[in-house]
Amino acid sequence: MKKPIYITDLDHTFLRTDQSVSDFSAKVWNEKAQKSILSVATARSFQKSHDFLEKLHLDAPMILLDGTMIVSPEKKLIDLKTINKALGDAVVEIGLNFDIDPFIIGLKDMQLNETFLYPRKLNEHQKFVLKGYKNDPRMQFNPHNKTMDMNLKIVYFGDKETLEPLAAKLKSTFKDALEYKLSPEKYSDGYFLTILHPEGDKAHALKKVADYMNRDTHDMTVFGDSINDIGMFKLAGTSVAVSNALDEVKEVADIILPHSNDEDGVAKYLNKI
Repeated sequence: MKKPIYITDLDHTFLRTDQSVSDFSAKVWNEKAQKSILSVATARSFQKSHDFLEKLHLDAPMILLDGTMIVSPEKKLIDLKTINKALGDAVVEIGLNFDIDPFIIGLKDMQLNETFLYPRKLNEHQKFVLKGYKNDPRMQFNPHNKTMDMNLKIVYFGDKETLEPLAAKLKSTFKDALEYKLSPEKYSDGYFLTILHPEGDKAHALKKVADYMNRDTHDMTVFGDSINDIGMFKLAGTSVAVSNALDEVKEVADIILPHSNDEDGVAKYLNKI
C-alpha cells in the first residue's frame, strides 16, 4: 500500500505567527512521518525552510520560493524556474513608473546559493519586511535597481492602491510570459505582489513533485492559507485550509479546519486522521 502524502504551506499555516514550530506540531509531524510522506510548499527559501524544519523528519522534495525551486532535503535540485535578466529588468522599469522598487530573490550560482536584493528606496511596508532579515548574509543592497541572471521572484510590498494598478499594468504588458500574485501581507497591514516564471508557482511544482515520486496529485493532501496555495488546492486530492485562511482559499478548499496556525491546526488534523 502506498504511503499517503501530506504537503503543507509554512507561514500562517504550519508555522505559528511568531514563525515557530510548536513542540506539539513537531511531535505529530515526526510520528506521522513514520508511515506517511510529509513535505512543504512555501514561499520561503531553502535555507530558511531548513532552519524552520530542522526538528522535523523530511524525506520528500520541498517546493520552495512559491514553486520556483523544487529541492530534496539534501539540497539536490529537482526543478528550477527563473526569470531572465532582460525580462526582470523590464518589470522593474515599469515599477518605477508607479514609484516603487522591488525586492529581488535569485540564485548567484548553481550550488543554490541565494541572493536577496533590497532596493535603494524603501516604503514603510518594505522597511517592516527588511527588519525580519536583519544580519541575513544573503541580503545585498541593490543601488542600481537591476535584476540578476537567475531571478526566482520579484516581490513588491506596499499598499493595495499602489500594487493593484501595477499588477494590472504588468499583466497587460507581459501577459502569460509571467505569473502575477497579489495578496495581503499578514505580518503587516499591507499587500505584496509576487512576479514569477509562468510555471514557477505551487501548482506546477506540485505536479512536478508527483511525477518525480511516480505518484498522482490526487494522492496528495495539501494545507494552506493564502493566494499562492489556490493552484495546488485545485490539483490535490484533498485540500485543507486553516481557519485563518483567506476567504478565497476557503472557497476552493475541501476541508476548512476549526483551528488556526496558532492553534496547531495542521498538526491536530494529522493527529486525528
